[in-house]
Amino acid sequence: MNNFKMIKLSTIVNRVKVGFVGSINEYYCEKNDGIPLIRTTDINELGIDFSNLKYVTKEFHKKNIKSQIKKGDLIIARHGENGKANVFKEEFEAQVLNAVIIEPNQNKLESNLLKYFFDSPFIKKQILGVVKGSVQGVINTAHISDLLIPLNESINYKILSKTLDDIDSKIELNININVELETMARTLYDYWFVQFDFPNEFGKPYKSSGGKMVWNEELKREIPEGWDVKYLRNEIQIQRGISYTSKEINGDGIPMINLNSFNLDGTYKSEGVKTYSGKFTEKNIVKSGDLLIAATDVTRNADIIGRAILVPDYYKEQLVFSMDIAKILSENIPSSFLMMLFNSTHYHNYIKWYATGTIVLHLNLDGINRYQMEFPPKSLIKQFDDFYLPIANRIYMTAKENEKLSILRDWLLPMLMNGQVKVN
Repeated sequence: MNNFKMIKLSTIVNRVKVGFVGSINEYYCEKNDGIPLIRTTDINELGIDFSNLKYVTKEFHKKNIKSQIKKGDLIIARHGENGKANVFKEEFEAQVLNAVIIEPNQNKLESNLLKYFFDSPFIKKQILGVVKGSVQGVINTAHISDLLIPLNESINYKILSKTLDDIDSKIELNININVELETMARTLYDYWFVQFDFPNEFGKPYKSSGGKMVWNEELKREIPEGWDVKYLRNEIQIQRGISYTSKEINGDGIPMINLNSFNLDGTYKSEGVKTYSGKFTEKNIVKSGDLLIAATDVTRNADIIGRAILVPDYYKEQLVFSMDIAKILSENIPSSFLMMLFNSTHYHNYIKWYATGTIVLHLNLDGINRYQMEFPPKSLIKQFDDFYLPIANRIYMTAKENEKLSILRDWLLPMLMNGQVKVN
């Protein structure tokens, strides 16, 4: 790197430290009485996930100064080869468990810019080297402190950071839009088909407005009058995907939707698509709007097993699907309704008991066929389908835009860092 000076990270930050290491079971407490605790599992590619935080006592927080984190600090998971840094942007203080904390010197290298250095191939390569060379594959303070940061006086790093931050902000905005749209659709499904407050003939909530409920002996609960009770096996067909070899997914080919195309919450992940170069038949092809479910799971809590996605409509070429997932076909039930059913909490709690295995879970598809439920009138299901499909298309197009923005950011990052591309 011509015109670059290699500077040790320790000389341009205030401090590098490791969060608390050890058992803290006795220090856990309720949210209202404690301090948020950030664990390795709370750190992901998008930042820090605050949805499932645990809390520790205020006494623990006061005593363990080294594991405290504040706004502007960076946090890095110690395990794994990624070493990705995330900026802690919250106004409140928190505790960190078993992760590295960097306190930047904002006058030398402000937080966001330091984060982008950690995203660059040059720093990732260094981290990969030290992790592979360590005894337990764990990043420690010495590893981080000794990282070499390439700096060039001719590069305006604040403008560089602003350019990348604008892209990240757009990605984050799109993610938030999609979360809101998914929440809106799931709320409507729950309101209509779980709470039974679908619009009655006067447009008012059915059950809340005194709509007649009748006891169903098969389901052992009340359902709206006039609704049928059926087994799914009488309404659907199930098709398995392609069994493939590693050679058939390395290199050129057509897109193949697979297990990695499922997010943990049952939404579609476009970056998880593989390319497939082997043989396939008409049954292996999927098109826009087709319903796919995860028939395999490698998570410890069966988070993905049985989850459903709809194939988005932005693919121009043929698509196939892998043996890890299954296609659900129905002549009478729209895919949008079935997707919401398969991703509902009550159904997932049912279907995960049909998954067997230790490290890898495999779904017994007979569990789907055996599921018995109340079926709304076709007109109501169609009304929900008409509501959901435009939302689904917006979600998929926004996700596709994010994929393009991520590719642009990842291409720009090394170019900007080494001065090949300049911004004004």
